[in-house]
Amino acid sequence: MRSKRPLAQISAMALPNDLTLQLEQKVRSLRSSVKTDYLKTEFMSKFVSPDTDPAITRRTRAIFKWLCTEMENAATNDRLLTTHGEYNILPRVAFDSFVGWCRDFIRSIIGDTLPVEALLGSFSGGASTSRPRTKSSPSSKYLGKAHITQTCSSIWSTLVDEMPGWLGEGHDFQTEIVVGNVLFTVPKKTDIDRVACKEPDLNMFIQKGIGSYFRKCLRRHGINLNDQAINRSLAREGSITDELSTLDLSSASDSVSEGLVALFLPETWYTHLDAVRSQVTVIDGEEHRNEMFSSMGNGFTFELESLLFFTLAKAVAYFTGTRGRLSVYGDDLICPKGMTHHLIFVLQYFGFSINLDKSCIDGPFRESCGGHYHDGLDVTPFYIREPITTLPHLIDIANKLRKWAEVKGLGCLDPEVEEIWLWLKGFVPSVLWGGSDMEFKYQLVSYDTPHSRISEKIERGYGGTGSYYHWLNATWDRMNLFDGVETSRVSKSRPSKLRIKRVRNTAVPQLSALFLHEIEKMAEGSGG
Repeated sequence: MRSKRPLAQISAMALPNDLTLQLEQKVRSLRSSVKTDYLKTEFMSKFVSPDTDPAITRRTRAIFKWLCTEMENAATNDRLLTTHGEYNILPRVAFDSFVGWCRDFIRSIIGDTLPVEALLGSFSGGASTSRPRTKSSPSSKYLGKAHITQTCSSIWSTLVDEMPGWLGEGHDFQTEIVVGNVLFTVPKKTDIDRVACKEPDLNMFIQKGIGSYFRKCLRRHGINLNDQAINRSLAREGSITDELSTLDLSSASDSVSEGLVALFLPETWYTHLDAVRSQVTVIDGEEHRNEMFSSMGNGFTFELESLLFFTLAKAVAYFTGTRGRLSVYGDDLICPKGMTHHLIFVLQYFGFSINLDKSCIDGPFRESCGGHYHDGLDVTPFYIREPITTLPHLIDIANKLRKWAEVKGLGCLDPEVEEIWLWLKGFVPSVLWGGSDMEFKYQLVSYDTPHSRISEKIERGYGGTGSYYHWLNATWDRMNLFDGVETSRVSKSRPSKLRIKRVRNTAVPQLSALFLHEIEKMAEGSGG
């Protein structure tokens, strides 16, 4: 059953204009402890509002930082080109020997040549150079006009025979040559944005195929890029034993230089990747020829940097005779503590900068893949990224606070934050209490009888012929014929249009941890 009333009509009270400020003050007033002190330093670090630095300032800083990284990349390209083969990259290890080992290791992972299936990628729902995000469903990209760079077009022409259902004769599909990708920024922290690039459609299609192939190859060698929990678990272990270091790199994906990729990858692989990447980035209408190999937004950047960092870490471990666990997830690296300083030197020589604020070598603290640990204690903070002005945002923050307050293994929540959580709960209509999923922002997690939840309006449609081509592409290598893949529906959520929807399960949720007042309620045998 769905209520016909808008969400605003069922809200018992409006949110105070200074609710975010009040919440910040309450959090900062919490009694000091390792966990709360860390929360206080972090939870507002990514906050952006009209009172913080304006968008144009954050964007300008981000672009300036990106261009500075490009200057470093140019220096790295020159350095790698002119390094003498006998230079000791490590004690008693010649540069040529080190590079040769890395080349052989990468070849053992991805092979000498790339198979055709590595070029058969997919479309995502993200924006491209030809389409804004609001008009970029995967099915739509199989029809009409698509952008591609000149260097990629020759490779694209070889794929026509591999995809006759889509690119066969008579198909309404046109390509347009563009110079490269287009830079944009998104909010990152209070004082600076993050730079990414929108790729040409068909470049991205092939890039995603290569990225998927790298991902499969790395998994066969113990690096699972589908599971961040591995790094988080190792970070916790390192915080207890002090035998593992966690390293974080600054602007890592933007620091993979063209010279490094040319030096390490087999020639055929390098030639293909160089052809399908964007060699030029358009910044506010101005063309910039890249010293980096690929940027955030490229379909293989994450997998390529993971491959390179894994290779460098394995090479350092080999030449230093270090044993122990190595793990890589993008620019999050974990290695035995004894080889850390050698690895840092090697990374810097090959053009990467270590983020000293987020890298942990000594002491009881470790951080990796969003997991923060102090001597085994999970101190991972939550973040308030913008003013709390809507009910879903308020519920989301209240649920995050509840998750943060859990004391592992005790079945209870930190009583220190109970008063703050109850204060937030008071702004949420009681019909929205009783949720169980702390990642869901449309129902408050609490020990109450569930009644309703917020529901976004979903506009559904069909992608027509494009959906058929999308289905062909999504299922060409499917092994299990009973594994259903639906691509015909095109769904778009409308977060601005919310309604109340009754929940089917009205049983009080079985929560892993409770506040004291909830424990008392449970003891009384009442969940209402």
